[in-house]
Amino acid sequence: MHTSTILVASLAPFLAFAAPQFGGPFDDPSTVGTTGNPATGPASTTTAIATVTGASAEAPSSTSPSPYPTSLSSNGTTTASTAAVAPADTSLANDLSIIGQLVLAAKAPARINLIPNDASFKFDFNNPPGQSTTAGKGGRTVRADRQSFPPLIGTGMSMTLGFLGPCGFNTPHTHPRSTELNIVVQGTLETQFTLENGARTIHNTLGTNQMTAFPQGALHTEFNPNCDDAIFVAGFANEDPGVQQTAQTFFGFDQDVVEAAMGNDFTFEGKDIEQFRSLIPANVAEGVEQCLRKCFIQQA
Repeated sequence: MHTSTILVASLAPFLAFAAPQFGGPFDDPSTVGTTGNPATGPASTTTAIATVTGASAEAPSSTSPSPYPTSLSSNGTTTASTAAVAPADTSLANDLSIIGQLVLAAKAPARINLIPNDASFKFDFNNPPGQSTTAGKGGRTVRADRQSFPPLIGTGMSMTLGFLGPCGFNTPHTHPRSTELNIVVQGTLETQFTLENGARTIHNTLGTNQMTAFPQGALHTEFNPNCDDAIFVAGFANEDPGVQQTAQTFFGFDQDVVEAAMGNDFTFEGKDIEQFRSLIPANVAEGVEQCLRKCFIQQA
């Protein structure tokens, strides 16, 4: 069989469904969903495509049922009904057994077949599984990675959704295994990043639908300078991009290491370093006193 014949035959059901949705030639209502010469009558979509490709194929029956649910409106016309949204299946999240099987799968089809429930391929940021949310006084971040969303295994991708309240910020951190593409979908974010020693610090203010990139390993932060909530989407080119909060990690070192790193101009007693550790906030924190005053937010 000619290759184009096989191609057209395989596409026939899709073409038959799509054609009525997008109209016919010349915007003539009488030919909506058809092809051919209006004077001689419509030809089937499939036959028309087959003629172009030099092949022939039978058109599917016009009485074939649509794969999508329909309902009858008050004027007698058939319209597509709103599909119910089923909940996501979170049963695979944090399941080391299935995660191990997915990692060891020899081929992609085998990996897909290890997940029999279609709803397992859906991640709900509104109702995420356990261990996927990091929360603080200033907001929260929800991550979909290979642990919380095992279907990502083999894709090389992951994503985080960040919700920052008024004056909230994601404290300085790095992602050791991936660049981050950060898109603001609501509100405003002030961002900063420094790639490495010798590189200048990049400052930006992002509005809705604006994006910036934080290179892999770069120290960066996001801050909401306004009194309204901000939401951002962060995409990563790794199923496990990793994260390290800079201040929290630094003050977690032994006291003598911290003292040596700070130099002679910054000395303190042992009790002082414990005070610093207790004051360091979670990675989603409230910050910048000027913003707190502007938004009438009292510090604890």
